[in-house]
Amino acid sequence: MKFAHISDVHIGSWRDSKMRDISTNVFVKTVDMCIEMQVDFILISGDLFNTSLPTIDKLKIVVEKLQEVKKKGIAVYVIAGSHDFSPSGKTMLDVLESAELFVNVVKGFVKEEKLYLSFTIDKKTGAKITGMLGKKGMLDRYYYQALSLDELEKEDGFKIFMFHTAITEFKPNEFELMDSMPLSYFPKGFNYYAGGHVHYIFQSNQKEYGLFAYTGALFPNNFRELEKYKCGGFYIYEDNAITYKPVMLYDVVSLEFDCEDKTVEEIHSIVLQDLNKNDFKNKIVTLRFCGNLLHGKASDIDFRIIFQQLYEKGAYFIMKNITKLTSKDFISVITDIGNNRNIEENIIEENIGNLSNPFFDGEEKRTTLSLLQSLSAEKLEGERSVDFDERIKKDALTVLPQRLKERI
Repeated sequence: MKFAHISDVHIGSWRDSKMRDISTNVFVKTVDMCIEMQVDFILISGDLFNTSLPTIDKLKIVVEKLQEVKKKGIAVYVIAGSHDFSPSGKTMLDVLESAELFVNVVKGFVKEEKLYLSFTIDKKTGAKITGMLGKKGMLDRYYYQALSLDELEKEDGFKIFMFHTAITEFKPNEFELMDSMPLSYFPKGFNYYAGGHVHYIFQSNQKEYGLFAYTGALFPNNFRELEKYKCGGFYIYEDNAITYKPVMLYDVVSLEFDCEDKTVEEIHSIVLQDLNKNDFKNKIVTLRFCGNLLHGKASDIDFRIIFQQLYEKGAYFIMKNITKLTSKDFISVITDIGNNRNIEENIIEENIGNLSNPFFDGEEKRTTLSLLQSLSAEKLEGERSVDFDERIKKDALTVLPQRLKERI
């Protein structure tokens, strides 16, 4: 048995059109690699799209590629992620499934407040596949808590469980504030657990369970991911082992500049020296500036000239991050474009001292992020405005610390 495990494609995620095209083209190249390697089937563990209603141009490309896969006799199995799942329940995944381009394996029924999942059986291999969708705000937690595990664990054969959530025991330090599920919520005895949602590459064989795997994003979704990973990729499962397959369309050059006790003029000089040392032709370039300026502020640095010279050297795309660039009279926030949540987290990080309040019980960052998420909820289809307002207020109150709620 040979199959591909893909996750977090996030087609349409980048604001800039050039970067947005890359995430789509990476998906196309990944599917081509799967066809070339003659996989039996493909798993997509959530967030194929970055929204439940993707743009027509991106949707057309995905449909054409899925049609090609179908003609090759390769089945595709998916679950909805926290991005391509709609609060109203309407998602483009339903349309694509109706067109028989893939199968959404999240199927089952509720009986006496227990959730019973059923298996989708792959016709070619006999593999039995099921899973759980991902929802924003960890609302899928209630599904896991209601999940009937016995029936899933008693089922024989080669079993795959697809999921789109963070698992507490597997979280790296950089994701310590991310909400997560305990491992005990998952059924035991599966051969493969195909994970999504957490953008890092991870695999672990767990006693009594089986092989858990996170592929990370198929293409980096923000500045930090570009710096760290340079590209995305996916797993190929074969002979009870998995192999990570990177998918690289453009090389990434990441430069970091220490601006501690330097003038703006000195920074310009250092940057230009590095520009002369490196090859930037057809590459994505990330520039990170950090440290405390001797005088002046970040806006005094002529990034326009720096960008111009990089593009003259053939760079494909350039972005900068000045989150940790400070001065005596100014603290930069961020210029990382691509992910709203990263911007919010960095703004909070930079101003956390101003949020200090005894009623937050030391949970200023977590509470602020949760509150922002509650306030960004969308109005449900058919929901009255008065009911929507009341729901927003109720959800916002639930994330506040008890001591603060008592004061309201």
